[in-house]
Amino acid sequence: MSEATLWTLKPLVQLALVGALISAVLLLSLVRKGVRPGETLADARVRRLAALTLFFTFDLIVFGSFTRLTDSGLGCPDWPGCYGSASPIGAHAHISQAQAAMPTGPVTHGKAWIEMIHRYLGSAVGMLILALIAATWVAARRNPRLRRQLPWAIASLWVIPQGLFGMWTVTLKLYPAIVTLHLLGGLLLLVLLAVQVRLSRPAVELEPLERGRLRRAVLAVFVLAVVQIMLGGWVSTNYAVLACTDFPTCHGSWWPEHMDFSRAFRVLRPLGQDGGGEWLGAADLTAIHMAHRVGAAVALAALLWLGWRLWRVRGQDARLRRGAQLVWGIAAWQFASGLSNVVLGWPLVAALAHSAGAAALVLSLTFIRVGLRAPVDS
Repeated sequence: MSEATLWTLKPLVQLALVGALISAVLLLSLVRKGVRPGETLADARVRRLAALTLFFTFDLIVFGSFTRLTDSGLGCPDWPGCYGSASPIGAHAHISQAQAAMPTGPVTHGKAWIEMIHRYLGSAVGMLILALIAATWVAARRNPRLRRQLPWAIASLWVIPQGLFGMWTVTLKLYPAIVTLHLLGGLLLLVLLAVQVRLSRPAVELEPLERGRLRRAVLAVFVLAVVQIMLGGWVSTNYAVLACTDFPTCHGSWWPEHMDFSRAFRVLRPLGQDGGGEWLGAADLTAIHMAHRVGAAVALAALLWLGWRLWRVRGQDARLRRGAQLVWGIAAWQFASGLSNVVLGWPLVAALAHSAGAAALVLSLTFIRVGLRAPVDS
């Protein structure tokens, strides 16, 4: 397709309508939900809407991973529609032509539907966020406690630049830096929504000194987790998962020779190239893979330590021990799914499980950190 058609905005209104329809159906599921003691109907609606939006955003991130892992990111090579249409149905002839030319290429009927469903879900999340902002704004006028949630709801407008990253992912042909930033942007949106959801629940009761220590510990592990997820995104984006197919060694060595980290982590470069027009080789992909392995060892140790720190706070809120169990469980999940990707040849189920585990880790650490806020903010 020409560069001009990559930016065709004609289907934008139709996509917005599809997103509005999906979000309206989801909102209907909240109508008959109950109200907690001491909670107004408006408060309950905000709480339920925030939880629904968070849940659907998590699903969108996982489906985005499915889109990438099935090589469907260019299933529709323009944005926001598919060959200028709001669905692959209207683009049937174009897709058939592209699929006939390259039967296993980036454009097929199946990949087009996967890509467009991802865009429909993204549009629905955007509509849910707009509804959440409006509901929080109205409810905060009557309930001062909800005013602390309003800035986080408004910050969820990050969904707009996140959509732009989705556009650039397509128009820049899966440019690795953009794809990785799109992943991180999705996790940022998850964090913003998670904060609002957790603020609706009471804070954990702790001694001030212990609270401060735990908050710093969770924040440190959160930063490590984000760095590790960024490395994982770089591995997936550059298709370096199978650069090493043995474990715990790589090519029979604990530290393979001839790895080139400077080429591997050159950020501004097209997919598969080093920025100078040369194609990345096995040494470069191995460097990307090994960086993620080292990061995984550090992150795993940090998660085990954090779980121990949460568990050892005796005589306090039982939620801390549940948090410790959750952290340990996700750590085990990530180790098992990551190992399966390597030794089983990167099966789709294991790859999706690993992506979902990364999102669940960010979500859980956010919940724990916000739960450790000072009681005066409860």
